[in-house]
Amino acid sequence: MKAYEVVIGLEVHAELNTASKIYCSCRNSFGGVPNTQVCPVCMGLPGALPTLNEAVVEYAVRMGHALNCQIHTVCRQDRKNYFYPDLPKAYQISQAEIPLCENGYLDILADGEWKRIRVNRIHIEEDAGKLLHDDRYSGSLVDLNRCGVPLIEIVSEPDMRSSAEAKAYLDAIKSILLYLGISDCKMQEGSLRCDVNVSVREKGAGALGVRCEMKNVNSFRAAVRSIEYEAKRQIGILEAGGTIQQETRRWDDAKGRSFVMRTKEDAQDYRFFPEPDLGTIVLEPAKVQALRESIPELPGAKVQRYQEDFGFSPTEAMLIAEHKERAALLDACTELGKCKPKSICNWILSDVAKYSNDTGKPICETPLTAEGLTTLIEQVEKGVISNTAARQVFAVMMETAQEPLVIIEKLGLVQNSDRDFLEQLVTEILADHAKSVCDYKNGKTNALGYLVGQCMKRSGGKANPAMIRELVAKKLHE
Repeated sequence: MKAYEVVIGLEVHAELNTASKIYCSCRNSFGGVPNTQVCPVCMGLPGALPTLNEAVVEYAVRMGHALNCQIHTVCRQDRKNYFYPDLPKAYQISQAEIPLCENGYLDILADGEWKRIRVNRIHIEEDAGKLLHDDRYSGSLVDLNRCGVPLIEIVSEPDMRSSAEAKAYLDAIKSILLYLGISDCKMQEGSLRCDVNVSVREKGAGALGVRCEMKNVNSFRAAVRSIEYEAKRQIGILEAGGTIQQETRRWDDAKGRSFVMRTKEDAQDYRFFPEPDLGTIVLEPAKVQALRESIPELPGAKVQRYQEDFGFSPTEAMLIAEHKERAALLDACTELGKCKPKSICNWILSDVAKYSNDTGKPICETPLTAEGLTTLIEQVEKGVISNTAARQVFAVMMETAQEPLVIIEKLGLVQNSDRDFLEQLVTEILADHAKSVCDYKNGKTNALGYLVGQCMKRSGGKANPAMIRELVAKKLHE
């Protein structure tokens, strides 16, 4: 079998969280009663004229800055013509020739390596409606509430070579959108979707293979599965002596496979032409610069800072930085200067993350504060309580919102670090467990852990475990 290379490009569609839709004043929100958030403009009724929502342009420009794009200060909108039941006017207002943003890039961390993915363009467009299917009735119903919801489409170059790289790219895009506050990225509500373009070629070949595009990819997990399926399908065809046909395919995540929707589709099939009902978009350079200056510190910059300032590994830095709330908590904790940044990182990536995952609550919906977390970690670093006791305190903090020092006092968790007391305790345990001492000296090193455990048991769990281990090891070697 020949060696093949997978080539992947992604088209990410992000719904913007503006108050109103892109070309009318209808409310932009999810979950309304079907066909209640509509007007003649977004329903495409004859004679209704659109008016561009300025906030949509600003949001798109901010994303363009975040992805290092060139911003076009003069551009236009175009009609993309196609017939589908959820598009009542039979065309979508989008951008074809001159998008708002072009020629950017995004650096991603995948499989421990940094890689730059080029961004071809970011343009604005309106969303279509939604078809509703249900076994209770034959056919399909159309909900037009989503018509006119503002979108940005982020189109990458075909620079990804594995599903892992595609996943890292999608994670990074989602993280930036959340940092900017321009989309809620709720994939279960369709706020973030992507089309996946996959082709394969023999390793070392210069020309790209024939691509197939997969629609209906509504989760990052589905994106990974669809890429792996499509690559395997295309390689199978080539190995059997066949040729790949350019197709648009529908991904069915439940069945784990894709199905042909239509064959060979290119830009000319949409008969793009300038939108006659909307004027040219003209941005003042001062406005573009002001939008650039409104960009907060983004995940990529945070990753670099965490590595340089705190000595985090690339993976640790990324796991913190890509989650806006985790990064905010870490930054707030380190600013207090009470404990080591690495200790804070470890707690956020372990206990805090586990609590959020188990309960489904984001950090902002929990009682956890930077002051509370750093005070708790500080008690561990000072040897006041053990790591085990700290986790017990953390659990109570998250359920009751009590201060850690209060909980430590109530539960009597202060550990005994009196060296004279601990030395006497160790002496007694070694005398009572002479066989284990003998076992250790005969090479059974696991006896050390047993003896430390006996010391902790006799102290009621209050002895400083680090000091106990040090003293036991020292006496065993005397």
